[in-house]
Amino acid sequence: MRSGMNELTETGTWQALLPPLLRQAGLPADGPLQMHPLSGGVSSDIVRVRLADGTDVCAKRALPKLKVAADWRVPTERNQYEVAWFRKANAIVPGSAPAVLAADAESGVALLAYLPSERYVLWKEELLAGRTDSSVARSVAEAIGRIHAATLNDAEVARSFATNALFDALRLDPYLRATAARHPRLAPQILALVDVVKQTHLALVHGDLSPKNILVDRVSRRPVILDAECAWYGDPAFDAAFCINHLVLKSIHLPPVRRELLAEAQMFFDTWLAALPLAQRPLLEEHVAALLPCLMLARVDGKSPVEYLTAAEQETVRAASMPLIANPRRSVAVVIDAIAANLSVPAS
Repeated sequence: MRSGMNELTETGTWQALLPPLLRQAGLPADGPLQMHPLSGGVSSDIVRVRLADGTDVCAKRALPKLKVAADWRVPTERNQYEVAWFRKANAIVPGSAPAVLAADAESGVALLAYLPSERYVLWKEELLAGRTDSSVARSVAEAIGRIHAATLNDAEVARSFATNALFDALRLDPYLRATAARHPRLAPQILALVDVVKQTHLALVHGDLSPKNILVDRVSRRPVILDAECAWYGDPAFDAAFCINHLVLKSIHLPPVRRELLAEAQMFFDTWLAALPLAQRPLLEEHVAALLPCLMLARVDGKSPVEYLTAAEQETVRAASMPLIANPRRSVAVVIDAIAANLSVPAS
């Protein structure tokens, strides 16, 4: 939990916003509402709401300015696309996203099912504790692969998620263009990749498929994917590369489980790709292979660096990723093998 509440999470603000949403959801709206701020990402304020009858729900409101050091502002309309992604994902893979109880596009607030920590654990916490579990990586890859496959070349979904400008503002600019600006010698390759991603419109993309946004059921080990504010109809390779990147970065940070994490990264890719049509696979693999080292570098030199890497580990990321950006590979296995070689991981 974060200590204190900022302007958006003041009790009075939520007390005014929540009753209409509770009525929309068919939940008790009268009586005292107890608010408890929840730790979340950098883009929203999130509270657990305890109703008068003891029921817990989760309320989430998008912030106009993200909570990072850089001045990063994004329209709050992204909330409605997150809600739409949750609903679509659950229609394709039941239980893969939080249930949406109610939503108000005008205020940018969504009311979601509350997922208690007694039952769910954050995948990022598990990984940083060195607790690897290949079944979780496989389940995430299967779920996102099914969502991509079910929405391939779907004109209706494409119209519903025509969020090119939002995706650019939330992902392409702060991650890839910002990194290109920090590394002028690599800028031609990175900016060319930005153009490729922008022009690829194949499937429904989550856009922030990170272990920090994935809860794992402690019993079934099935994932629940959170934080879909970057939802976009575009290049599904972005989701695969984004998640694989986090496994690779954690392999750099955690030498005792480095080999296991790199194996999970490759297994994630293989599982995800197997969910997609054969005809699409060569192009998608080429995109993932190009995106992975760029996203690695972006998480140390873009606008949103990961917080757990030491200065020495950041240098290791640069050393592993920059040659692969300068000389792109077309095979994900070749990219992961090159990273492993850079990290002196012996062949299994």
